[in-house]
Amino acid sequence: MHHEEITRMARKVRASLKGIWRPALRIIMGLAIFTAATTTNSPAQDIIILNTPLNGGVTKTNPANPATATSDNILPPGFSLREIAKGGDLLENPSGVITTFGILSNATSTATEPDQNTYLVLDHNPGGPTPGYDYGRQFLFQGHENSGDLAYVTRINLEVTDPAHRITLLTPVGADGLTHFNSIDGTVWNPFTKTLLFTQEAGFVTPPPPPASQLPTGGVIEVPVDWPSTPRTLYGILGRGGFEGIHPDDKGNLYIAEDVGGTFVNIDPLNPASVKTARNPNSFIYRFLPYKVSDLSAGGKLQALQVRIAGDPLTFVPVDVLAPFGDVFSQNQLKLHTLGTSWPIHWVTIHDTAKDGMADFDASAAAKKAGATPFKRPENLAFLPESGFNTFFFTVTGDTDATAGNVKALADRGAWGAIFRVDLNEQSNIRGRISIFAIGDQFHAAFDNLTFVDKNVLLAAEDRGDTLHDQLNILDSVWAYDLRKPNADPVRFIALGRDTVASVPGGEDNEPTGVLVSDGDSSVAGLLGHVSLVPDDSRLFFTQQHGENTVYEVQATGQ
Repeated sequence: MHHEEITRMARKVRASLKGIWRPALRIIMGLAIFTAATTTNSPAQDIIILNTPLNGGVTKTNPANPATATSDNILPPGFSLREIAKGGDLLENPSGVITTFGILSNATSTATEPDQNTYLVLDHNPGGPTPGYDYGRQFLFQGHENSGDLAYVTRINLEVTDPAHRITLLTPVGADGLTHFNSIDGTVWNPFTKTLLFTQEAGFVTPPPPPASQLPTGGVIEVPVDWPSTPRTLYGILGRGGFEGIHPDDKGNLYIAEDVGGTFVNIDPLNPASVKTARNPNSFIYRFLPYKVSDLSAGGKLQALQVRIAGDPLTFVPVDVLAPFGDVFSQNQLKLHTLGTSWPIHWVTIHDTAKDGMADFDASAAAKKAGATPFKRPENLAFLPESGFNTFFFTVTGDTDATAGNVKALADRGAWGAIFRVDLNEQSNIRGRISIFAIGDQFHAAFDNLTFVDKNVLLAAEDRGDTLHDQLNILDSVWAYDLRKPNADPVRFIALGRDTVASVPGGEDNEPTGVLVSDGDSSVAGLLGHVSLVPDDSRLFFTQQHGENTVYEVQATGQ
């Protein structure tokens, strides 16, 4: 029997398991892998991805200058890229100017920036716009960050080879030619509701001008997995804000990262003529406790993370005449970002639908009012496998500007970005502690999406942006962190290149986003973070955003 046939049979067997047998099998297989890893010698300390050691990874980045130069993505020996979809690929069901996967059919051929990916293996055909067509069982979903009320959601039907049915649009335009969604970024499968959740990263840097009733345009969208996938919004349940990463735990609670850049301040507090490239911490980590895990529309409590330092909560400090630098240079920010420290955290309730109703509300404003702790642009979060969902990591992007990062006082306070670790109280999950896992520098900066390969290895992608690319002559990387080696330098897994569309004059550099390792398990037991993934079933995806907007699968070549 060929390897491909064995793999297909194994997937079918796993997909057919129900109830206690499926989680039991996952635990047994996970224990077997753990035992094998701990009984070998030196290979156990290698960073292993898709059963393949990195062996030092990629040693160099691609240069950013000249900005019109193209370059290939570089991976370590033993890995290759398979193209899953490209921006110009036609949609099965075009709608208005949304006709291709990643490029609008408008006057400017706007790149729609497909972002985070969700891989899902279903036990049935979810259907689609073509009645009776078999769309397969394996799918990759993504939201598109486009603005102008034209953001949308796509489904790549991974087992379909016919280009006429390969990519399905899940959010067609309305009668006015618009979807009325903006900057769709985060995405996740919620096995409790059996729906997909997408976030919109659109919020305020500063309080909006009158009228005071004006709200951010971001928020969470819920999309059924079965066709017709008519979306609904949850703005009165989860609030409006610049949300990005979103993930459920094994109790049906939702954890959300908000990414809204804060007000710019001078990099030198003694020199009012210095450039304003340092950002005030402005965004929050949220947790939603639903009243009914199978139906988010039933409401619940929205909470925000609060850090206490020396007994006092670390809260939002607005930039104004009383505090012209906000909280950018505070000692508490320094303490929060110091390796080796650990600080108590508490979840503060900022909205309760039972008391506050279900009208749309500003989640960020509510978090500030309740005394939650802001960070410098949290991007995404991920639960540590085998932690019982009591530990999660989240990234912050920082200032994405070398003029800020080169100031030691700012670098020490997260100007280059950081990765935090949160350990919740095992009994109540109401309290816990936060610590710095990694503090950025010019070589490892602007952390964005992250995903666990297993309980030992964390992948974190960069989003430096064109300014920082040009300042340092460095394009983005995807880093592999070994959790068994505290404070160890990460290994570069991918050195991102620049495609031909991104290299045209005035084009925007590519960015690696949507980095995801998943076996596609759609059950509660299969939630990412429950147990370590089974390597033979896991797949690794990422999107080379901007330019050609290409989605890739990373594959192990065995060479």
